[in-house]
Amino acid sequence: MTSTQPDVSSLYRCPLCKEPLIPEPSEPKQSSYRCVNRHHFDVAKEGYLHLLPVQHKNSKQPGDSKAMLQQRRQFLESGAYHPLVAALSEQLQHLAPIRLLDSGCGEGYYSGQLQAALPDTEFAGMDISKSAIQLAAKRYPDIAFCVASAKVLPYRDQQFDAMLVLCAPFELAEVKRCLRPGGYLLLVTAAPKHLLQFKQAIYSEVRLHSDAIQLLPGFSHQRRQHCHFMLEQLGAEAYLSLLEMTPLGWKLPQQQKQLLCQSLTQLQADFYIDSYQYGS
Repeated sequence: MTSTQPDVSSLYRCPLCKEPLIPEPSEPKQSSYRCVNRHHFDVAKEGYLHLLPVQHKNSKQPGDSKAMLQQRRQFLESGAYHPLVAALSEQLQHLAPIRLLDSGCGEGYYSGQLQAALPDTEFAGMDISKSAIQLAAKRYPDIAFCVASAKVLPYRDQQFDAMLVLCAPFELAEVKRCLRPGGYLLLVTAAPKHLLQFKQAIYSEVRLHSDAIQLLPGFSHQRRQHCHFMLEQLGAEAYLSLLEMTPLGWKLPQQQKQLLCQSLTQLQADFYIDSYQYGS
């Protein structure tokens, strides 16, 4: 069974004026889009759309850096976080077939893994980092990726049956606008003991992540799944890749980071997967 890409010809809206974006009729393979106000957007050679106007940026190069993304890809493709992928697949398979947006998708690992596990599901992904989307689109050409801000999603209303937000910021009003009534939001957050051994080595007093369930107006909380597993005997290089792809990596000089990762034999991965239904 082959994967299914969203019908992108009716997916997007202009990030400037919010009018529908339409593929240029003279262009092959939907290589550019234009709205009625003649705002024009080209499809990059990797296959993604850049829909992040300069006024929606929070810095010159927003999002994760290339170095952080490479560390993230190296770590995730080791399969160390497969238990999280499996837990997400188990929740989503009960909803398929659906159209799903991976909001804040990074370099596309979770989109790609879930697409392979759920071939009847249509996937789209967005991230504010151009470097991340370049990597994602090149590796996973059957997924519709774009560079955009979560604060102003570049999609038409009610385009998605489900949205995945995995340790990323989101704008609730935009989630509501883009979800269909009865649609689902899967919110993945760090549980209290996530990366505890790193924190114990860095801080004299460790603050644990909250275990409170977020109350989201307009949504009913359906389920919380606690996904926790040990990362054991991965080796110093893998632990260092994980450390570098988190803000914790900024807290130590390189030599101390290397010494810390060489001393580790296990590390706690700890996540909550909260499922919400919109309008129920």
